[in-house]
Amino acid sequence: MNLLAFDTSTERMSIALQRGAGAAATIWQHDAAGGALTSTHLIPEIQRLMALAGLQFGDLSAIVFGAGPGSFTGLRTACSVAQGLGFGAAVPVLPVDTLLAVAQDAHQQLGAPERLAVTALLDARMDELYTANYLFESGLWTCTKRYSLISPEALACDADHVLAGNVFAEYGERLPQMGQARVQALPTALALLRLAPALLAGGAAVSAEQALPTYIRDKVAQTTQERLAAKLAQPLSA
Repeated sequence: MNLLAFDTSTERMSIALQRGAGAAATIWQHDAAGGALTSTHLIPEIQRLMALAGLQFGDLSAIVFGAGPGSFTGLRTACSVAQGLGFGAAVPVLPVDTLLAVAQDAHQQLGAPERLAVTALLDARMDELYTANYLFESGLWTCTKRYSLISPEALACDADHVLAGNVFAEYGERLPQMGQARVQALPTALALLRLAPALLAGGAAVSAEQALPTYIRDKVAQTTQERLAAKLAQPLSA
């Protein structure tokens, strides 16, 4: 199984390439600053890893990408690249929830326990968080609470959950203190690779043209007319 995975949904750009399967698999990785650099650096770094592995895009079993939620621009970039590569090489595309990848990253950091309940958290900017709950049990992940967009103070989860994500530096003091362990985690490309086999076996792969990003916050800015209307609605100062 040859898999290419990448995520650009956060401030990091994470890429991983797997050649082979199981204990015989070899993995190449690249992690760097993302943001504005992603659009110019993602494809060249993918090409570099493919060359190191001696693979052509047609040799891939699937192209895996972090589908969201996350940065609007980052999600569009990752989806566009996955679609382009998948379409050009006639390779299926596997969109993966970024919050699930956060849970998987935390699972690995904690030593891959047989059972783990995770509340995954990603910084949504604008004073809000993306969150979802997951349970790892019997070798499989189950989503126990679908993703939502909340304020830090609105977070609520059971005491046995591990809090995992990239929100603690910015919002840690505002999160309710309920005794949960906290793990700094990201939707890394390596986490995507670890999730991919079960998702592929479950039929989650799609054709390139069907791959779509997952947006929770569909609207991130006001139009000119909306800003003008808001200004006119403000009461005049005395």
